[in-house]
Amino acid sequence: MRSIWIAVALLAYSTSFAAPPPVPATVQPVKPTESLIAPMAKLSFMRGTWRGVANGTTPDGHPYTVTQTERMGPMLGGDVIVIEGRGYAADGSTGFNAFAVASWNPQTQKYELRSYAQGYAGTFELKLTADGYTWEVPAGPNAVMRFTATVKDNKWREVGEYVAGNKPPRPSFEMNLTKLGDTDWPLGTPVSPK
Repeated sequence: MRSIWIAVALLAYSTSFAAPPPVPATVQPVKPTESLIAPMAKLSFMRGTWRGVANGTTPDGHPYTVTQTERMGPMLGGDVIVIEGRGYAADGSTGFNAFAVASWNPQTQKYELRSYAQGYAGTFELKLTADGYTWEVPAGPNAVMRFTATVKDNKWREVGEYVAGNKPPRPSFEMNLTKLGDTDWPLGTPVSPK
């Protein structure tokens, strides 16, 4: 009986030094659509991982502060940029989570942002500015939520304002993020709050 255990032990020992299994063939990267290369290159400032503080007011008037993170990377060979935003509460729980896809529409010659957050979804025009972008979400009759971002020197500041008719804009959101680096998103793990 003892010889059987010795044989099993020797087999296990010898196979622990066996050659590793063959590595599968490398997957070739997806080639971008030729006509989208130039317009999508203008969105390259968005790519990477970002973290900072966001402050705002809920629709019912309660103030909040979260650690806001964003990760952005290309898909379809760079034809689109995928975006995930997470707002972490002080206890580390995710209090806000959003997903979006930014793309160029050759038919309209405009950028589009398809956004999903808190049970809502929509497609909105993304307008580039000299140092960032703006986009708006309908917020009732004659009203919008306008988001204006400035992205430069690895800093990203975005302000949200409620704009109704001719009334002065009412601030409702602000985030100030610092770029942490590049990302393998959408294949990686979420950016941590710390």
